[in-house]
Amino acid sequence: MKIATWNVNSIRTRKNQVLDWLKQHDVDVLCLQETKVIDDDFPRLPFEELGYSVAVYGQKTYNGVAIVSQKPMQSCYYGFSPLVGDDVGAAYDQQKRVISAVVNNIRIVNVYVPNGSSVGSEKYEYKLGWFQVLKQYLQRLLTDTETEICLCGDFNVAPEDRDIYDPAGKENHIMASAQERSAMEAIKSLGFQDSFRKFHAEGGQYSWWDYRTRGFARNRGWRIDHYLLTPRLYEKAISCWIDIVPRQQERPSDHTPVIVEV
Repeated sequence: MKIATWNVNSIRTRKNQVLDWLKQHDVDVLCLQETKVIDDDFPRLPFEELGYSVAVYGQKTYNGVAIVSQKPMQSCYYGFSPLVGDDVGAAYDQQKRVISAVVNNIRIVNVYVPNGSSVGSEKYEYKLGWFQVLKQYLQRLLTDTETEICLCGDFNVAPEDRDIYDPAGKENHIMASAQERSAMEAIKSLGFQDSFRKFHAEGGQYSWWDYRTRGFARNRGWRIDHYLLTPRLYEKAISCWIDIVPRQQERPSDHTPVIVEV
């Protein structure tokens, strides 16, 4: 099964790019982040005409996640609260950042982790708290030993220095600080493994380039879009790669798709 993840930075702006990409790549499931539309305004019909069903969890202008799948989706969860309860999840579910569904006996968890703004800021503390709730959410999912988990999306964290074009001086930079990396390691400590690193040990491969600094033209990128897989699924994975072609188009997202095959 081929699964793709892509922060599209507005599904309405990038709709045709996404549809064209799906026509060229026979993926079973596409996880989208930063869709920026309420559920009723998500352009479902063109995806359905291509044979995909759609599960969306969105809000106006900001955030938003969706899963589009050629295979039936079951047991969809929207936000944290269905698993961790309203007492823990409600405050974080005001921002629509996590959706999951079972597809072909794999629980796909699609996340859009908060950016955090700047180290030490209120938004940074929110990001660290969000990771803690994500860990509780995953711990609940892991009680179902019959279902493997594919955790994917925009994590807004470069796990290692080799995931940044130039790591010098980035230790106090958002997306590379010790606390953010530790928060992601805490997720991995539940048993998840980075599928991209199974196939690519070298640095210099990125999934996001800043618009503001001509990042793509200068290849000043960061690898912040990831697949974390449970052990049996990790062993089954046969490829994981980054497709930079969509980033070369006019008016692209600042992210590009990442694909895993399991």
